[in-house]
Amino acid sequence: MPEPQSSTAASGGDGRLRNAFGGVLCAFTLLLIGVLAFSIRLFSVIKYESVIHEFDPYFNYRVTQFLSKNGIYEFWNWFDDRTWYPLGRVIGGTVYPGLTLTAGTIWSLLNSLNIPLSVETVCVFTAPIFSANASWATYLLTKEAKGSGAGLMAAAILAMTLNTGSLFYATLNALSYFYMVCSWGGYTFIINLIPMHVLLCIVTGRYSSRLYIAYAPLVVLGTLLAALVPVVGFNAVMTSEHFASFLQGSCRAVCFAIAAILIAMVASSPTKGWSGRSLSLLDPTYASKYIPIIASVSEHQPPTWPSYFMDINVLAFLVPAGIISCFLPFSDASSFLVLYLVTSVYFSGVMVRLMLVLAPAACILSGIALSEAFGVLTRSMKFQRPTSDDGSSTAGDGSSNTPANSEAVSKEKPSKKNRKKDKYSEGSSPVDPRTEEQLLVLPCGPSAVGIMLLIVLSGVYVVHCVWAAAEAYSAPSIVLTSRSHDGLHVFDDFREAYGWLRHNTDVDDKVASWWDYGYQTTAMANRTVIVDNNTWNNTHIATVGTAMASPEKAAWEILNSLDVKYVLVVFGGLIGYPSDDINKFLWMVRIGGGVFPHIKEADYLRDGNYRVDAHGTPTMLNSLMYKLCYYRFVETDGFHNPPLDGSDLQTESSKEQSQRETEIKIEFKNKFYAQDRRKEEPMAIEITKVGCWSQQDTVTIRLAQGAQVRENHKLTKKELD
Repeated sequence: MPEPQSSTAASGGDGRLRNAFGGVLCAFTLLLIGVLAFSIRLFSVIKYESVIHEFDPYFNYRVTQFLSKNGIYEFWNWFDDRTWYPLGRVIGGTVYPGLTLTAGTIWSLLNSLNIPLSVETVCVFTAPIFSANASWATYLLTKEAKGSGAGLMAAAILAMTLNTGSLFYATLNALSYFYMVCSWGGYTFIINLIPMHVLLCIVTGRYSSRLYIAYAPLVVLGTLLAALVPVVGFNAVMTSEHFASFLQGSCRAVCFAIAAILIAMVASSPTKGWSGRSLSLLDPTYASKYIPIIASVSEHQPPTWPSYFMDINVLAFLVPAGIISCFLPFSDASSFLVLYLVTSVYFSGVMVRLMLVLAPAACILSGIALSEAFGVLTRSMKFQRPTSDDGSSTAGDGSSNTPANSEAVSKEKPSKKNRKKDKYSEGSSPVDPRTEEQLLVLPCGPSAVGIMLLIVLSGVYVVHCVWAAAEAYSAPSIVLTSRSHDGLHVFDDFREAYGWLRHNTDVDDKVASWWDYGYQTTAMANRTVIVDNNTWNNTHIATVGTAMASPEKAAWEILNSLDVKYVLVVFGGLIGYPSDDINKFLWMVRIGGGVFPHIKEADYLRDGNYRVDAHGTPTMLNSLMYKLCYYRFVETDGFHNPPLDGSDLQTESSKEQSQRETEIKIEFKNKFYAQDRRKEEPMAIEITKVGCWSQQDTVTIRLAQGAQVRENHKLTKKELD
């Protein structure tokens, strides 16, 4: 008897040592995954410098600057008069403050530790830091569904979060939800997804007190906390976007009869309480029919098939295997993953920006698939069958039929009552798991080949991700690059143009441009803009679009009423830059025509085609946008295949402020007329100096009325001012 006890003690000690070693290895692996997630997002900093990407982040950067200088109280009460002139914008009540408060807190903490980093640097590095947190959250969610192995595999691929039936974790879940509400307007996806999962569990007979404890604090505490965010407020309980949460609570109280009535009531008024973006998700054609401002955003366009393979690559082939693994066995956590994947696949097919929602689900299920596949293929090494002398094969891991083993098996064998209970409660098979694993053993040769193929597949994915991070996603839109036979060329025209505005214009000057450039103009040039990327006032944006689409004189009247002194346009016709204003011009026409009926898209099309050459319509060729973009273009166009109208296009009232030598032309047109009291025709003042001005630069001023030149003057900038 002493020998079995010592053997049991030894095996118990080995088990504890093995678990401790496994825990240390798991923690070290998670640390490496966090370092990988952080470092792979630093390619743009290494290739260029600490640069903020895209358009919207410049607003968060500017708000964070204001917060760091003036404090939280001034931030909540900030009225910004440099945007949406002359309306302005109340920042504190219209912004999701999560990212701003996070970056501001990090900046304050670092400065208190005498680490003098700029606000811009903190904003640039905030996202890589949180990417590591996202990978760890992915591990926790996948571990809940399929164990630590699948969790590590999914964390090595990407990110997401949730947890179990503990009141403590449910409260943390509500606090995490509150932080997401503060940071991202897409929180409505989660507040509808989780109730849908709870409803699915109830319908499939999986309701338990554990589920109630996990869900109830999220609804009560999460909704109360969300209502504290000014931009959300009572929308947390009043809008149809939170309908799933209300529906789930109603179904338990009065069952499906009243639920059907509620559904019918919502269906009778489909647009009640829904935002335009949410309606676009439910009906992909809604925005193009009724809200062109939403349809004009490139992020709101449906993705193409190649974009799926670009973003998730080989995960597209692993996800189906992960779905199958979630049903073996089917649990509450795995049902959430399947529901999350199905909804995210649909929504990503409607808007390309929601590929961000699909990516975590694809990574989690792909991690589960790889973990299960490696488990099956390595089982041949765990349960080898060595051949005995008489040719029979025996299992090499605990398969001997000794009396002790038989006694142990008989003791572990459950009774009929317990077996029946386990069958219906856990869905487990009465077959011993070890015996079932041995029955599924594959030969060593095919298993080794399969493992090698999985390693190669994972390597291909790693190489693709590194390439995409280094090349496709590391180039900021504000800095352009091109390669030629003599190397890499970097075009920094955007920042130089905004710098010119900041140094050579008056602080109170108003700049009119399409809304895409609003955030960058206020953040980098510190000048007042008419519209920006917030797009909260469709009428104001339509006014700017109408001015761009109108003839020059009518456009001047509109812009003069808004106190506009400069008009900014981006033109890339010389090198085929696809994101210039000519490419966006039809959206300006559509948005303007939605408010001002005299602007009709058909007037800008020739036989249904968008033409900018000599065959363009008179309305198109006389529009302000066309004249500003193609001003003096014939002087530089050496390879334009469709000829223009053959004349040197001139504007009646323009001051060309900046034209870089690079092929992207950014022009600032100062619109001002000197009205001749004796005639109705306005006097045009044209300043022909090109480039940045110093105080001693001489410019030629030509006063003209119609085709007649009245006077010519040469003045320095100091005299002109």
